[in-house]
Amino acid sequence: MADNDATTPRVAEECAARAQSAASAASAECAERASEQSAQTTTRSVWREIWSKRMGICVVTGFASGMPLFVLINLLAAYLRKEGLDLKVIGVFSLMTMPYTWKFVWAPLVDRYQIFHLGRRKDWILLSQLVLIISIAALGWYSPQEHIGIIATLALVVAFASATQDIVLDAYRREFLPTYELGLGNAIFVNAYRVAGLVPGGISLILADFVSWSVVFTFTAACLVPCLVLTIFLREEEVSHAPRSLKAAVVEPFAEFIGRRGVKAALFTVCFVFLYKIGDSMALALATPFYLDLGYDLTTIGIVAKNVGLWSTVVGGLLGGVFMLKLGINRALWIFGLIQLVTILGFYLLAHLGQSGTPSVWILAFVLIGEYGGGGLGTAAFVAFLAKETNPAYTATQLALLTSFSAIPRTFCNATTGYLVEGLGWENFFLFCTALALPGMLLLFKVAPWSSAEQAPARS
Repeated sequence: MADNDATTPRVAEECAARAQSAASAASAECAERASEQSAQTTTRSVWREIWSKRMGICVVTGFASGMPLFVLINLLAAYLRKEGLDLKVIGVFSLMTMPYTWKFVWAPLVDRYQIFHLGRRKDWILLSQLVLIISIAALGWYSPQEHIGIIATLALVVAFASATQDIVLDAYRREFLPTYELGLGNAIFVNAYRVAGLVPGGISLILADFVSWSVVFTFTAACLVPCLVLTIFLREEEVSHAPRSLKAAVVEPFAEFIGRRGVKAALFTVCFVFLYKIGDSMALALATPFYLDLGYDLTTIGIVAKNVGLWSTVVGGLLGGVFMLKLGINRALWIFGLIQLVTILGFYLLAHLGQSGTPSVWILAFVLIGEYGGGGLGTAAFVAFLAKETNPAYTATQLALLTSFSAIPRTFCNATTGYLVEGLGWENFFLFCTALALPGMLLLFKVAPWSSAEQAPARS
């Protein structure tokens, strides 16, 4: 009986230990299942975001936004040259793209007025796309030798309508995307914009060998019809404080931006917009002459440099958009900006190796994947930042102004790159471009601190 009494506590202890062990195992198994379920949910969530209706709208509108520009710089230039026009005349046609730089001048009209009373954004999207379809198709109806004035006028109409479409699509995208999707949505939009160049810069040029130019331009214009159809079904976002007069549309966006940010912070933001992409932009300004100086033939440049550059930029932009769902825009600006800065040094490596002969094509491809992929990451974060900094009540004017600020310094600075290369040599030039990227990174301490909470401006 005494043995039984002594054994009972031990049995109870063993049972308790076994129960605790089983509970621990069950707990560990539950935790593991929960972790797996969380990972699966996160993966499903990311894929759901990528394949959502909002991202589909970004693809279609990005394509429609990019194609008119490539019509002007690729298809129209080829048309004029094939029809026997002088290169000087073709060069003057590059001035037709000036509306893209000065679009902030008439952006207040887009913020203020409605045309068909279908919606503040919807009206302008429909109008700009109708004008684009008609004017692009009409470019092929006239002979450059006989009607160069009409073609110049049509080209200017295309540029103006395209810049207007950019204003309103940028504004609409800012309004219908939630703040946490700005990174992914803008990355998808920008990449669709770039891929759109394959139509007028590739398919249409091939088509021109088999059919007349009028058919070519009509086909190219017809590629904008899907976006026109989509626009009819777009849902207009409610904005509580749209400008009530033209004066308000001009004055209030500036007053709101400075009032919200403060004068000092607003100046820091403008300087950041100037400087964040300038080093990367200048490094690529003379890319093709650089490849030729290294000894690569035109076939290698066409197959390797151009294709690797395009698709690395696209992949980099898409990855940047996906990563921003988790990182947020501020941290993405830091990480992607650093990658963008470091990858410029790949061109320095090519220039250094080029002193001993033409570098391997594989080295060229590796450097280009890094440079264009890093640039795609940086652009994704930068465009998302611009959108985040605008108030939805004045999106068209504020975003047009910020994007114009980002384009103007790059335009003027890129014009000096030939003189810089002549004076510094390729190696020192790329080191200089790397150094130019540093001020933009340092300004992140002021405009997008790593640890600060990201808040979108209020809608009113």
